[in-house]
Amino acid sequence: MNGDTDHPVFPFAAPANVVVPLFAQFAGTAETLRVALIGSYAPRSCGIATFTADIREKLAQYCPELHVDIYALDDEIPALTYDDNIHVIRAGQVPDYRRAAQLINDRGTDVVWIQHEFGIFGGADGAYVTELVDRVAAPVVTTFHTVLSSPSQGQRAIVEHLLTRCTRVMVMSQHGRDLMETVYHARPETIDVIEHGAPDRPFGTSDAAKARLGLSGHRVMTTFGLLGPDKGIEHVIAAMPAILEQHPDVVYRVLGATHPVLVAREGERYRDQLLAQAQALGVADHIAWANRFLGIDELLEQLEASDIYITPYLNLAQSTSGTLSYAVALGKAVVSTPYVHASELLADGVGTLIEPRSPAAIATAVIDLLSQPDELLAMQKRAYERGRRTVWQHFAHAGAQLVRRTHAPATQAVSRTARPALTALFAMSDATGMLQHSIGVVPDRRHGYCLDDNARALMLVNVAGGLSQSDRLRWSTIYASFVQYAWNPDERRFRNFMRFDRTWCEDVGSEDSNGRALWALGHTVEHSPFAELREWALHLFEAVATAMDTLASPRAVAFAALGASAVLRTIPAHRAAHAMVADGCTTLARLVEGQRRPDWAWFEAVLGYDNPRLCQALIDGGMALSQPAWIRAGVETLEWISACQTSAQGHFRPIGSESFGRPGEWKPFDQQPLEAQAAIEAAHSAWIATCDTRWIKLAEQAYQWFFGGNDRGVVLADLATGRCRDGVTPRGRNHNSGAESILAFQLGYYSLAALLGSTQPARKLRTDLGDTVENHSSQSDAHSRTEVARGSC
Repeated sequence: MNGDTDHPVFPFAAPANVVVPLFAQFAGTAETLRVALIGSYAPRSCGIATFTADIREKLAQYCPELHVDIYALDDEIPALTYDDNIHVIRAGQVPDYRRAAQLINDRGTDVVWIQHEFGIFGGADGAYVTELVDRVAAPVVTTFHTVLSSPSQGQRAIVEHLLTRCTRVMVMSQHGRDLMETVYHARPETIDVIEHGAPDRPFGTSDAAKARLGLSGHRVMTTFGLLGPDKGIEHVIAAMPAILEQHPDVVYRVLGATHPVLVAREGERYRDQLLAQAQALGVADHIAWANRFLGIDELLEQLEASDIYITPYLNLAQSTSGTLSYAVALGKAVVSTPYVHASELLADGVGTLIEPRSPAAIATAVIDLLSQPDELLAMQKRAYERGRRTVWQHFAHAGAQLVRRTHAPATQAVSRTARPALTALFAMSDATGMLQHSIGVVPDRRHGYCLDDNARALMLVNVAGGLSQSDRLRWSTIYASFVQYAWNPDERRFRNFMRFDRTWCEDVGSEDSNGRALWALGHTVEHSPFAELREWALHLFEAVATAMDTLASPRAVAFAALGASAVLRTIPAHRAAHAMVADGCTTLARLVEGQRRPDWAWFEAVLGYDNPRLCQALIDGGMALSQPAWIRAGVETLEWISACQTSAQGHFRPIGSESFGRPGEWKPFDQQPLEAQAAIEAAHSAWIATCDTRWIKLAEQAYQWFFGGNDRGVVLADLATGRCRDGVTPRGRNHNSGAESILAFQLGYYSLAALLGSTQPARKLRTDLGDTVENHSSQSDAHSRTEVARGSC
């Protein structure tokens, strides 16, 4: 089968005709779901098109709570006209797939249901399907209409790629399930077997149907489908002389147009060969041809008039045949070669299986059935009874359940006030510092330590609740000593990566790690309850600040400016900090103006990680140096990035790491905890600057991401241990729990707690806090001074 719109240059900007709700509430309920159904579609003449149309019709009839949007793959041969409410994807046009993905996301789609057949998608082996599936945020279920036991390298790669994106997989036979597990290594728990749907018609209507078609007095055999050499029709024609010798009233009806791909390649040569064969054997008068694609009503009428349905297919790997399902459901005796679907559906005497390419076997099976009317009727009744399990009503309910299992579960509210334990922090730490990575929840010593994580860990113990003073001092000193040791005075830069044996992997770390070290020092000056640590942090900040004036990375500049702003909130006249904020914010403001376009209000031509930090640095720097223009620029860019990171349903959808630094790309996965933390803390700064309560809502929205308010409905954070998983993937959560994720969750919590606990308009919200959120001003005089310096709403 074959079948198959430019993506905006800046895919994060909302199209002109789509309003992206910045702080929208969740749309829909568990009972009402929006489904994007993707496949070829009527009026295209192919089996997948008929099947996709049937799904839509039957879901509307039996499961109206599912709202189905159709995305029709079109091969443009011939040119077709679709209904106005159908979104057409031209199979050979990559931009069409990207536009469709954006539309799916903008519509707030709950589940994407793909009908997969290699031939209906564009690209080698239908590779263009990945252009769509990589960009949709909703969970994906794929129906594999063909499951190959010996795929080509390209076919295998496409199926395996789809499996990395699918939440669930549907096949129509047990054999298909077995192949998905053994050949493609699909996870068994994700596979559903749902047999092809079929019509529900009364039994025993063939005489009336024959009368309507002018076939009274005849025994009717039928084959239906797009004509091609793999159908094996020539073997039935070769069997006709023997059949007619015993039953001269037999008529064989061959229904269906020649496959359009075959017509494009060689015209009607195959059909002409069959006609010539029938003429040469003297059976042409007993064979009726319908060289057209039959609509469903006409097809059912033709099937009802049949006594025997024959599928002499040569491709024994065929896993699905819709017309076979139809024939069985209508109670027809079936003679078939043992291809996959027939072997399963016709088991236990439901039909007769014959060897392929054998006119003699066909003749024997047909003659036996026609010569034994009682056995013919008994087989028809067995087929009809078997078909009750596949009628469309059952299929529709099974399909609806599949959609519901695929859908991310509804977010459950979690207390914003319950303080996470620090168990995970200490489990990942030793006397050297905090380890980077884990395997599951077990620290992975092979990757050692890094400055980034230890700087963040120092920031956490500066503000964390539930620590005794002795424990706080112990861990603060461990993380501070890592920062101190990371400074390389010879290179006048911080190192970043350290092996487990405490040897450095490098002499100079990344610019971003250097900027984050400055930020941690400034944070310690502002927040540490220990005077000695505040003095150490200020001394090191002053020693390294002059070496950082060459930082060029926008995030490094932002991190350094955030650290310097923290120093200024404690020591307003600090010259080095003043200069760092002034230079950094001037650079960031210049970047915004240089990149600004009507649909692009950002610092760079691409998006990366930790995006809201750039906005936060401008807001904090503008408040520290009384520069309203910087504050405005920071708030405007934060509004823009927040709109980009808010789904149509209203939940937080951070820019996925697959899109980092790639112009024109938008891929929603993998989503990482660092982005949620950045959104919370930037919103906190925006609240202080503007007193606009929508920033409180954004911070709560981003925090809820940790607890299931995400595109897969998965809970990442565990309050009992303070652990956080490493992110949201297309198939759920990443089960590892590294340092960055733990620290992002913990720091995000403390920023939200401070936001809710220190703002006058949030007093009502604070009733949820009870006594679980500590007054951080009681932890340190520095924090009290900070709240005064930053202003109060």
